[in-house]
Amino acid sequence: MLWLALTLFGLPALQITWATDAVAVEIAILKSSSLAAYDQAIEGFKMGAPRGAVYAEYDLQGDLEQGKKLARKVRASDASLVVAVGLKAALAARLEIIDVPILYMMVLDPSRHNLAGPNMTGTLLEIPVERQLKLIRSFLPNAKHLGTLYDPKKNAARVKEGEQQGGLQSFNTRGFPVESEKDVPQQLRNLLASNDALWLMPDSTVLTNESIGFILEEALARRIPVIGFSPELTRLGALLSFSVTYGEVGVETGRFAKRLLDGERQLPLKPIPIERVKITVNMKTARFLGIEFPNDVSHLIDELY
Repeated sequence: MLWLALTLFGLPALQITWATDAVAVEIAILKSSSLAAYDQAIEGFKMGAPRGAVYAEYDLQGDLEQGKKLARKVRASDASLVVAVGLKAALAARLEIIDVPILYMMVLDPSRHNLAGPNMTGTLLEIPVERQLKLIRSFLPNAKHLGTLYDPKKNAARVKEGEQQGGLQSFNTRGFPVESEKDVPQQLRNLLASNDALWLMPDSTVLTNESIGFILEEALARRIPVIGFSPELTRLGALLSFSVTYGEVGVETGRFAKRLLDGERQLPLKPIPIERVKITVNMKTARFLGIEFPNDVSHLIDELY
């Protein structure tokens, strides 16, 4: 789905250079900007990557044009692998580097930005919809109707997948479209009237500084559990959240880099989901809603609030 065959781009066959000596390998790191989240991911990457690797690090400082210049510099170097951290770094690498493997990380929705190429893959920052629904089913075995608020311009594909995958977990999953923040109150009322759980997804139209508190308060007032995507949502009152940590994104990207540099030749056609999911639970909310989780999920919980 995400990766296109080389011939679709009308490009000639490429000779990609792969490292054969992991100890002496040079890895170039392109960073979109100086964000703490990116630094955490890079630190994690170095923990998972081959020991003895030599790193050359470049900071785009948020400037794509500067990124393309730095990518050309990387292309002329002896780097055996390029790690692009953040969207602008990934775009710059894709545009300028064609004969060295590129791994991206810390990019939301890579398919939307066409991060495709015969020498390019990466790790997902999001948890796949199918896995989220399986986890929701594990924690809420009696839930039947699962609703979500979404902007059709941003999350239509994810909601469609949720509706399709929901049936496999015995959910009737339904999306309630929100085209602007003013649509949130009415669509939230519609959702809460016909569903027994609210599944939140990252959507800047739905979730703003003003709307987050309103959504959580209204759901609690109707005794509807909310499933979020960050520990902060759990702290604010969501029943539970599934997320990935930035350090773990880096660690798993580093492990994948090690496999490539150890001789694995074939890049996967799709970006790789992160295996380690962080699960947070708000026990105050659970008690208020009268929810008791099955015994077999207690070992999955990382933090309680």
